[in-house]
Amino acid sequence: MQNLAALRRWHAQVAPFVLAPMLLTVATGMGYRLLRDWGGLSRDQAHLLMVLHEGEWLGTTGKTFYVALNGLGLLWMLVSGGAMVAGKWQRAAAARRPAEAAATSRTGGDAPGGGG
Repeated sequence: MQNLAALRRWHAQVAPFVLAPMLLTVATGMGYRLLRDWGGLSRDQAHLLMVLHEGEWLGTTGKTFYVALNGLGLLWMLVSGGAMVAGKWQRAAAARRPAEAAATSRTGGDAPGGGG
């Protein structure tokens, strides 16, 4: 339980730094593809979106860091978010077990003369 609280705290602290680059990447990637396919833009007309999408505006070194940190940030958010959801499901399942056991004993599953 303590580990889950720490994970939630780290997830919340990293999220603001991951949000803006991820939104930029998603918006420009989708925009590029949709404007090319449905909007009829040429590759040259939509090139600005690819410059933003790939981080070319940061230069050669910056582009590499942008892509790497963007990918690592996405992986972190997916793994930590998935772990939090799994923990929530585990807690819900553990809370259900005693209730199910109590309901089974009340229905006469083990009661004398109940099944014989």
